[in-house]
Amino acid sequence: MRGEVGDGIRVLRAAERAAAPWSNGGGVTREIAAHPDGAGWDAFDWRVSLADVTRDGPYSPLPGIRRVLTVVDGAGLHLTVDGTTHPPLPRHIPFAFPGAAATDCRLVDGPVVNLNVMVREGRAAAEVAVVRGGCELPGAPGPRLVVALPGGTATGPGEPGGTAAVPAGMVVASGGAVVAELGGDDAVLLPAGVAAELRTAGVAAVITLTGERAEGAR
Repeated sequence: MRGEVGDGIRVLRAAERAAAPWSNGGGVTREIAAHPDGAGWDAFDWRVSLADVTRDGPYSPLPGIRRVLTVVDGAGLHLTVDGTTHPPLPRHIPFAFPGAAATDCRLVDGPVVNLNVMVREGRAAAEVAVVRGGCELPGAPGPRLVVALPGGTATGPGEPGGTAAVPAGMVVASGGAVVAELGGDDAVLLPAGVAAELRTAGVAAVITLTGERAEGAR
């Protein structure tokens, strides 16, 4: 169940995601959110997911799709895109490339977890930022997805005049009130125009979606 907590803000829990094995057996993918909600590969305007990659191998070509990949766990990977081998991609560095490109992946040292953002060209665009600590998230023209990455602790409002430890990894507040406390891989989807505050002692990914068809997943 995807919970709405006011102002159209939706909390997307990691425990509620189904794992979809890859056809080549190289890993599994867990979808965080997409628009339209539940759209298949040939119909989404944008899609955000986490992938457990367990072995080397080529990526499936995705014509008409722009991809942004961020390693969020593990030692990193090497990507070869249309014959160009790029320097090893470490954790928390977003890397954009065209989905139609011939792309091959080689693991640096064992399995990794990737945050994958895919947008259909001409319908949506995405900007991915990795945030450490707190930041303000002003209302944006399109939806914004915030993903709590593994590790770290946070503090949030406690009793008046004090603070309380938040055992989850991240706090998202709107209008001065906490609307979500998140553990690793949990996410919050903020609709267009809704401002929020992010507080974390760990790491979070902030994905800002724009374009004529980048409305929030419903």
